[in-house]
Amino acid sequence: MKGYHDDIEQQTTGNSDFRRVLYTGNHLQLVLMTLQPGGEIGSEVHEDRDQFFRFEEGKGQVDIDDNTYDVVDGSGVIVPAGSRHNVRNIGDGPLKLYTLYGPPEHKDGIVQSTKAEAEARHHDEEWDGETTE
Repeated sequence: MKGYHDDIEQQTTGNSDFRRVLYTGNHLQLVLMTLQPGGEIGSEVHEDRDQFFRFEEGKGQVDIDDNTYDVVDGSGVIVPAGSRHNVRNIGDGPLKLYTLYGPPEHKDGIVQSTKAEAEARHHDEEWDGETTE
C-alpha cells in the first residue's frame, strides 16, 4: 500500500469540478469539491458516516441541524453522522474545499463536473466497496 500524498491545498484550489474523488480507503475517502457562487451541496443526511470539511478558498456557510457556521479559507467543520447538513457558497467567487468521509460515500475515482451531473448519476455512483489500491 502506498496511501495518498500530495499538496492538498494546491489540489483543492486547482480543482474546478463539483466533485472529484482523489482517494478511497476501506474506512476513509478524500474528495475535492468546488461550489460556484450561489451554489450549494444540497441538504442531506448521512446516517452511517461522519464528514469533515476543510475550506481553502472562498466564502460560505455550513448548516448542521439548527446551526449555521460561516466558513472561509482555513475553516474546518465536522458533521456527525445523522445530522442534516448543507454547504452553501455565499461569496462572489468559487468556494473550494475538500472533504473526508468515514466510511467512503462515492465510488473511487468519480469526477462530476457539475452538481446537475452529480444529481443525475447519484445512485449509480454510491461507494461499492472498491478502494484506490
